Amino acid sequence: MSATDRPRRMRVRAAILAVTAAVGGLAGVALATNLRAPLDTKVATLLKTRLPKTALSHVDCTKVAGLCEVTAGANLFYVDTGARYLVIGRVYDMQTRQDLTAARLLEINPDLLVGGAARANAAGRTGDEDGGPPVRRVAAAGAAAPAARPAILSLDGLPKEGAIVWGNPGGRTVTVFTDFRCGYCRALSNVLRGMDVRVVERPISVLGSRDLADQVYCARNREEALHAAYAGEPVKRVAACDTGGLDANERFARAHGLGATPVIVRSDGEVLEGYRPKEVLQAWIKGARS
Repeated sequence: MSATDRPRRMRVRAAILAVTAAVGGLAGVALATNLRAPLDTKVATLLKTRLPKTALSHVDCTKVAGLCEVTAGANLFYVDTGARYLVIGRVYDMQTRQDLTAARLLEINPDLLVGGAARANAAGRTGDEDGGPPVRRVAAAGAAAPAARPAILSLDGLPKEGAIVWGNPGGRTVTVFTDFRCGYCRALSNVLRGMDVRVVERPISVLGSRDLADQVYCARNREEALHAAYAGEPVKRVAACDTGGLDANERFARAHGLGATPVIVRSDGEVLEGYRPKEVLQAWIKGARS
């Protein structure tokens, strides 16, 4: 072999190795993707069985090791890869110092979270959050389109049953569609407790909370049970009761496009979506048209 041939052969061999590595890398990526996709499907199938009344939007088991990110409308939660344990909270990447949950929530529904809502849990504890975003106006959908949240929502079609009434009986009335496993609903409840209002709370199951809602609704003291549920405390065991009113809440929510919580309805029917701090709520409630 001549001295000039040796470098040429070494370059050819290096090129072959580079191509082989690239192909192997692509194959590895494809294999990893193929392995992950069935896991997403498996978890989604299990969740449809375990949370039959929750309309799932997407399941992604690739972002956080050991957890699957689940979106249901504008709501976000996590489950383990066996879909046995449901986790509601924030996931932080301590290496990149990023709040992965907040970033994802902003992707899902920026209109509800810009301003105060992205920090709803902290605001619910301290009450010192600045103003939130304006009310989002959505025109009612046509007959062939999916239901959309209207700007003005009539509650006339809802039966008296299904409501958990608490707060000041003589205060201004506000109706709230909530889920007992929704962190923003918990924060909103904490704020409303410090206001001079009468709250008509109508639970709907967005995050698989129907069993918990049944317990609260059938409790001897519903207001006490409601706040215990939000605090993560056990609800006193009670006998079963007629929960047809909760079924009516969920039918109404589906018919009017209320797929995320909380949804606040003023006495004149005007709608406010998502968490708002105390000052914003007070001004908005007082602005009701008589």
